[in-house]
Amino acid sequence: MAYPDFNMDHQWLPFTPNRSFKKEPRVFVAADGMFFTTHDGKQVLDGISSLWCVGAGHNRKPINEAIKKQLDTLDYATAFQASNDQAFQAAEMIAAMAPGDLNQVLFCNSGSEAADTSLKVALAYHRARGEGHRNVFIGREKGYHGVGFGGMSVGGIPANRKVYGAALLPRVDHMRFIHDPVKHAYIHGAEPVWEQDLLLELENRILPLHDPSNIAAVIVEPVAGSAGWYLPPSGYLKRLREICDKHGILLIFDEVITGFGRMGTNFGADYYGVVPDMLNFAKAVTNGVIPLGGVICTDRIYNTMMEANAGSPAHAIEFFHGYTYSGHPVACAAAMATLSLFRQEKLFERAGQMGVVLGDAVHSGFKGLPNVIGIRSLGLAAAVELSSMAGSPGKRAYDIFMDCFRSGVLVRPAGENIVICPPYIVEKEHVERIVSVVADAIKKNA
Repeated sequence: MAYPDFNMDHQWLPFTPNRSFKKEPRVFVAADGMFFTTHDGKQVLDGISSLWCVGAGHNRKPINEAIKKQLDTLDYATAFQASNDQAFQAAEMIAAMAPGDLNQVLFCNSGSEAADTSLKVALAYHRARGEGHRNVFIGREKGYHGVGFGGMSVGGIPANRKVYGAALLPRVDHMRFIHDPVKHAYIHGAEPVWEQDLLLELENRILPLHDPSNIAAVIVEPVAGSAGWYLPPSGYLKRLREICDKHGILLIFDEVITGFGRMGTNFGADYYGVVPDMLNFAKAVTNGVIPLGGVICTDRIYNTMMEANAGSPAHAIEFFHGYTYSGHPVACAAAMATLSLFRQEKLFERAGQMGVVLGDAVHSGFKGLPNVIGIRSLGLAAAVELSSMAGSPGKRAYDIFMDCFRSGVLVRPAGENIVICPPYIVEKEHVERIVSVVADAIKKNA
């Protein structure tokens, strides 16, 4: 299919400079394994798992067949006042993979919906236990929790927030960011060690300012993925867990990016040895083929909500929340096929092994190149940070992204970073090609 064969006048592209896109379209028409095919017949290596989603690679037959079978059996069923067998089975499989007593799965359709769902659960939970005054949320600078109003409010990326002003949630505060660009510019497969305690501000300023008894939840990404793969200091998440426990505050991990194998483990919670009260997921759970997200809650949260309504009539709903497509049978069938494929091919373990290969390659391939001011790698993901062009923030990374695409490699520009996060099936030669193409583009845009 050639680009003149379809009309581009009507789709408003998300998170895309639409004006420049139409001058140089990047349109995929097919995909298989590690590669896309574009509208003009070019092969493009997927260096970002198509935005962290496609862990098992594209066009995997077991997933496709599970979807086809489900369509022929039960295409759709309402999630309100009824359910479907696939949703129960998928929830059981996901709960079994989650750490600790994270056993209760609330399905939705995306990471953004998962973020807003978890915030609503937090408010409802505290109200159910007689502490409805807990309505303050704490996020983190440069955190990303989707584009719903709740997620934008607790998120900390300025460009995602600045247009929406007073429509954001009012009772929200943010912890400081977790990166020192001088002392921890180059991190390779390790947790950065800080001399200072980054959470002292939370304990000594933010919590006293709002009073801990008013805080509903703290929400963080185990690794700050959308901002550019920024790694938490050693011991940071364990200390955050301790602070939340001390004050009766719920801890939410947003694992839309770190969940289902990216760290070489089931979840980032497993990698860091910290069990949150809620864990948000999406993306890789279906290998990206069909939208599915969710929140895994502890038994304590679920039981509290049920017990608070024990005296209500049998027909009374305990939690007024849900989506038309919550637990969609086809999406849940895709999830089960995806998770089975991950297990059968040991792809999480493979992601951990290939993460070392990727880390070695980016540090040896990028360090010392013009305008490179930092490189971070952990799990099967890495980012190279670039100095900003005066008066044009983000332009250098965008220009590098464009040059890489022209050379047949898809990477992700994130602010001043180029992020690489390939599917778990990536081979060494794929990594070498990605790094070589990015290095050439960095030099070209010096």
